[in-house]
Amino acid sequence: MRRWVVPHGARPAQHYACAVNANDMPSAEVSVSVELVRRLLADQHPDLAELDIEVLANGWDNLVCRLGRDHLVRLPRRAASAGLVVHEQRWLPGLAQRLPLPVPAPVRIGRPGHGYPWAWSVLPFLPGEIAARTPPADPGAAGRVLGGFLAALHLPAPGDAPANPSRGIPLAGRTARVLAQLPQVADPVERATALRVWQSVTAVPAWDGPPVWLHGDLHPANILVDHGAVAAVIDFGDITAGDPATDLAVAWMLLPAPGRAVFRRAYGRADDNTWARARGWALALALVFLAHSADNPLMAGIGRRTLNAALDQDLRPPAFDNFRSRLRTEREVPGDEHR
Repeated sequence: MRRWVVPHGARPAQHYACAVNANDMPSAEVSVSVELVRRLLADQHPDLAELDIEVLANGWDNLVCRLGRDHLVRLPRRAASAGLVVHEQRWLPGLAQRLPLPVPAPVRIGRPGHGYPWAWSVLPFLPGEIAARTPPADPGAAGRVLGGFLAALHLPAPGDAPANPSRGIPLAGRTARVLAQLPQVADPVERATALRVWQSVTAVPAWDGPPVWLHGDLHPANILVDHGAVAAVIDFGDITAGDPATDLAVAWMLLPAPGRAVFRRAYGRADDNTWARARGWALALALVFLAHSADNPLMAGIGRRTLNAALDQDLRPPAFDNFRSRLRTEREVPGDEHR
């Protein structure tokens, strides 16, 4: 179905409307409910079974419920995400020890039962609102915190780190999907600009360093903000290893241009090629979010904002940049108070 996509608070010189043919989120392959959660807890973790249970999110991959004051329960809703929970259970507790922000390392592990076929987790409850709903109050401070977080995470991973066929891979490996989704952008100028940007970023050299640990799905719905500041990073289901540019795309997904510059400095090791690939990842992920969020305005909004940010420099009229350059020059020339 076709839906017009217009960013909240759009202004002509900064944002661009686009029409996309959006599809619904993937359907759940098993029935997941509060009742199922309670039955599983009663069998496997009876000390938690009497706590209050409240659904917080029913996302693309998981049902997430609040469990009492201190915990969450996360159950995969699709076979494609079931293995991701196992990866998180295995690797996240060790990684959490070196990261400068809280992450939801599992505190209890659940097994299949009551007709539910997959592993599931009990996680610590981390306070805050997702950044997709409550952006950081200070983008510069957010850039410093997230850049430092990824610098700590992006260390060489062991050879048996989880493989992911679509994250951490060479950017050119996303070309077929990007080209398939570009026709869904109805505005011809925007579509042509996106294609030019994609061709440019896929022409830069690929990552030639060791595969580093990656969050794999770092976007504003997986970042918590508390009292205006970035407070935690959640949902490591796509944890993998590969090109760090995959995670660095969050700079376009969350931050305005000045905040992106702070983020890059705080990260400290994104050369121009890595930064270009990160912009390419942002473009690729924007198209995914727009194409699969017809029934999820929150995720569609992330896609809209990311597409605007990834294309802004190339879509902005040249006269606008010329005006800004001239204005900076005039400010740098000492004024003559007698003129």
